[in-house]
Amino acid sequence: MALLQRLEMRQGQSLVMTPQLLQAIKLLQLSNVELEAYVEAELERNPLLERPDADPDPVAAGSEAPGAGEGWSEHGVPPSRAEIERELDAPLDNLFPDENPVPARVADSDADSVPLAASPWTSGGLRNSDEVGPGLEATLTRETSLAEHLEHQLDLATRDPGERLVGRHLIDAIDEAGYCVEPLDELSERLGAPLAQVERVLALIQTFDPPGIGARNLGECLALQLSERDRLDPAMAALVARLDLVAKRDLAGLKRLCGVDDEDLAEMLAELRALEPKPGRAFGAMPIDVLVPDVIVRAAPDGSFMVELNPDTLPRVLVNQTYYACVAPTARGDAEKAFLSECLQTASWLARSLDQRAKTILKVAAEIVRRQDGFFRQGVAHLRPLNLKAVAEEIGMHESTVSRVTSNKAIGTSRGTFEMRYFFTAAIPGSPGVEAHSAEAVRHRVRQLIDAETSDDVLSDDLLVQKLRADGIDIARRTVAKYRESLRIPSSVERRRLKQGLVRTS
Repeated sequence: MALLQRLEMRQGQSLVMTPQLLQAIKLLQLSNVELEAYVEAELERNPLLERPDADPDPVAAGSEAPGAGEGWSEHGVPPSRAEIERELDAPLDNLFPDENPVPARVADSDADSVPLAASPWTSGGLRNSDEVGPGLEATLTRETSLAEHLEHQLDLATRDPGERLVGRHLIDAIDEAGYCVEPLDELSERLGAPLAQVERVLALIQTFDPPGIGARNLGECLALQLSERDRLDPAMAALVARLDLVAKRDLAGLKRLCGVDDEDLAEMLAELRALEPKPGRAFGAMPIDVLVPDVIVRAAPDGSFMVELNPDTLPRVLVNQTYYACVAPTARGDAEKAFLSECLQTASWLARSLDQRAKTILKVAAEIVRRQDGFFRQGVAHLRPLNLKAVAEEIGMHESTVSRVTSNKAIGTSRGTFEMRYFFTAAIPGSPGVEAHSAEAVRHRVRQLIDAETSDDVLSDDLLVQKLRADGIDIARRTVAKYRESLRIPSSVERRRLKQGLVRTS
């Protein structure tokens, strides 16, 4: 068979990922905080973008801004006859806006006989009009960090330069929880200081406020706090040394170890729980990010649900076409024309992308509310199995689009604010003749059964499986154990020890 070379023309379709399409996909999966930051950056970069509530630009409006002496108001409206007469009759004390008005009683009297009164915003006497007072930023304060709090105490505790140097490195090695995370031998080798000196400075830091700071483990942290309270007796020291038994609720072993009875052990455990396991978290706490819903669901008078977008999380932008028409004819050179054309295209595409993003979020949220109607009416126990494919097929979108929409988005309901991903749960098969159950609903049922148990009737994983199957949920024991561990619920043995210990204490 001979090899031939020839030219052929074929017609086909393919998806080309243009920069605008990539931008629309990127906007779809951004959270409201990330979207606001992105829009702010575009507003600074693109002169054709503006906020809907922004002040109108005189140049963009196609007219020049009238001056103050031309008799026009600040909004560009001609003054009325009455306003002109009032302006003519007005006193000329403050003709220029940069000058401070002179009080009439001062102007009418002799300047030498009038005392200079202190202005309410000055420290005393009159101030030069050219002086600029401190801005708002200069009066703001911030919380003291843990390192600064410790360094201040270190400067008061010792004057030895060597100890201060070692102490500052030790303070740098203390994490946010208040623990010294760097081994002392490594710090000693790095500084070239004797290990005994490093240990001595660490012992000094451990006497600082807050109590327990600079500990190397939880036991040492609790021991430092008990020592500061003068409560570190031999029995309490033995209790702190065996925190593993405390975690296991092995009350019998702790009584033998400490040599105390039930009442004393209960008091020691209560005192131990009152201590602070992380003494450094009171300093430099990060602000809590509140989950702001992108969609709000409200009950309608007819019994249905209204789904609406949260306007606070939807930044809006406008394309200033008038400004473009005013500036484009004055562009010089191809570079300026290309820049203006690119700005107009980018601004128009961003406005359309934001509008399309809002419509897509609303459409997906409405379908979620329709399918999870039982949750919004009766709670978590009535949550149904749901996946991305079912929602995508119903609203006529691709599954990847729904995945991007539900990422980093939240729905505000009367039961609280939930991430959109919360409503997508796996299906747990039901008994014959019973429909499948949501994994989240089953997890909620496991928590309900465990919360209702007593000290004499603690449910093991096998008993939980039997009760769930009695409710029509066909589930394996390992799945129940996995759900229990995800809820941070201890095993039945540990729960029995805890409940029996609480009963004896009470």
